[in-house]
Amino acid sequence: MRHIYLDAMGGDNAPDCTVNGALEALRADAELKITLAGTEAAITPLLAGADDVRDRITVVDTPDIITNHDAPVMAVRQKKQSAVVMGMLAVRGGEADGFVSAGSTGATLAGGMFRLGRIPGIERPALAPLLPNGKDFFCLIDCGANVDSLPEYLPQFGLMGDAYMKTVLGLGKPRVGLVNIGAEAEKGNALVKAAYPLMEKMDFHFIGNVEGRDITADIADVVVCDGFYGNLILKFMEGVAGTLMGMIKKELLADTRSKIGALLAKPAFGRVKKAMDYTEVGGAPLLGVQGTVVKAHGSSNAHAIACAIRQATTMIDNKVTETIIKSL
Repeated sequence: MRHIYLDAMGGDNAPDCTVNGALEALRADAELKITLAGTEAAITPLLAGADDVRDRITVVDTPDIITNHDAPVMAVRQKKQSAVVMGMLAVRGGEADGFVSAGSTGATLAGGMFRLGRIPGIERPALAPLLPNGKDFFCLIDCGANVDSLPEYLPQFGLMGDAYMKTVLGLGKPRVGLVNIGAEAEKGNALVKAAYPLMEKMDFHFIGNVEGRDITADIADVVVCDGFYGNLILKFMEGVAGTLMGMIKKELLADTRSKIGALLAKPAFGRVKKAMDYTEVGGAPLLGVQGTVVKAHGSSNAHAIACAIRQATTMIDNKVTETIIKSL
């Protein structure tokens, strides 16, 4: 039985979507139990129709709520009765196996750093979402945890991404690439030029630089960059995907012939949409902390929360944290 501690008040659509997402996850996995942490008076009424899984749900009242307007480090230090702090401490103490939140990214990172603790040898934890590349998925690391990075951080990101792809996706020898403006080793800014020789010395399959146009071309399984550029890449991909799907839908409904073609191709378009939908992945694992932490998208719906919980249980089952420690 795996135990997930869920920040029930985190995210734009909380607590309705977080609670309903938890129920979806519980009904799909009989070996799962969940602690819902947040405002008990708001959570309890949402469990009215959950008698089938109620015995695997614990509600914890957390009077302190961390919002996106709070300074993350100060919030984690001062709001000790928040879901983020109590959840991280529950994982650290072995009371829970993993923590999931769609709330403040900064607070989740700070909580992981200061309440859960870093893996010895890892200087900075990193967010590592799985993104589609047309064939399957690639891991983008870091996508926002470290907007200012030192060269020595990037090889550690590569090591963690390598361990994640081996354990979660079962890849025998993941290809690890470094985001750059050119394929040549001498290209790039001071950060990537200094990181390149460090990446070459690491015990993973380093394939060199990966240009922006090749990120989604199935050239690398792990795409390494600092959090500033990683966040730009992530949000640009989300924006392009949304724009393309909107343009395609508009054109397919433009005239009768297009509508007939759209009807015939509807299953194919459905598969493409699903492959590009972030809600199917769930969230970004925070790699480098001593425990399983998944940061779901702030606008997650119930299904996205369920997928984030499933992602956390997959990490637990495949011992991702332990694999990273062994890799060091």
